[in-house]
Amino acid sequence: MRRKGILISASLFSIMTFLMSRWFITTRDIPQRIRLAPTPARTPLPTMRQSVTLSSGTYTYHLNLTSFEAEFPQLQSYHCTLIQEPNQEEQGATNQKLLILAVKSHPSTGTRRSELRKTWAKEREIHGYRIKPIFLLGKTDVKGHMEMAKHESRVYGDILQWDMTEGHHNLSLKERCFLEWLYLKSPHVDHIFKVDDDEFVNPGMIVQYITEYGSPDTIHGFHYHRPPVMRHTKYSITKTLYPQEYYPGFVSGGGFLFPGASVSGLYNASLLLPVFPLDDVYFGFLTVAANLTFRHDRRFYVRGLKYDVCRYKEALVVHGINTKLMTRIWQEVQKSECPNVKVTSS
Repeated sequence: MRRKGILISASLFSIMTFLMSRWFITTRDIPQRIRLAPTPARTPLPTMRQSVTLSSGTYTYHLNLTSFEAEFPQLQSYHCTLIQEPNQEEQGATNQKLLILAVKSHPSTGTRRSELRKTWAKEREIHGYRIKPIFLLGKTDVKGHMEMAKHESRVYGDILQWDMTEGHHNLSLKERCFLEWLYLKSPHVDHIFKVDDDEFVNPGMIVQYITEYGSPDTIHGFHYHRPPVMRHTKYSITKTLYPQEYYPGFVSGGGFLFPGASVSGLYNASLLLPVFPLDDVYFGFLTVAANLTFRHDRRFYVRGLKYDVCRYKEALVVHGINTKLMTRIWQEVQKSECPNVKVTSS
């Protein structure tokens, strides 16, 4: 896998130097990666958004801040303001590692969240890992939806909600603000599994996967290698905003895994890079800037999967599951015996 990095202009370099002198230390064994010095209490770092040129080895990618401010000013200027946040973690003596299931959701889909809490989005322990689900929400203008989210936060303590308006392009703000929240409030997390709320997730298989393939500098998922830029679809991007024909590689936002050790680098990149209006592409740019690598695995079924109990038993995630079917599928997968599939269980 190629190493990645960021080519920094003179002005940006001076800013980075200033930031590092105040908040960061570097390690000799990996000099290109910025490490945060341990601090007793973390506060948000200043945003220093700039035009940048990223390098993934063979290719370079330029992001012009002026163009982003012209087309998507709200993405560049938004400050992460919390409405609800999950119950604080207990800092007692424990050998358990924390795996957060971060579920992108919407205030209106309370019924779906209720169903997920009965299946895979339930706090549990699996082979030394504490599984903690957190639902990531923005806001809407529908009072009933907002009241429902407030009620769920009170009852379950698993809602992380900001005052950004829910919307297709604002999903990138969820990415950025979630990284900030992880950096500030959950520095001890071991891994984070990011998914949508219309998916089947297999926590036991995820724990097994981490044991086999987890590393501090690798993003895992369904990897797209230099995908072409779309100009005429829901995911269209203008040539004025991004004139290049290809993106750097990224993993599908439908389900991916990243280590807690990568949060600092990703968060720092989010303070400097323009916020791209497609969330999985945006995370890909942050990954390049943070000098991380990818690992592709076919068990991230982000394009769906015809139901077969044994294939679901080996899956890490399956996209596009009807809410009414979730409980039945979950129960069948838990009870089934598949001789060629061994899954870590609670």
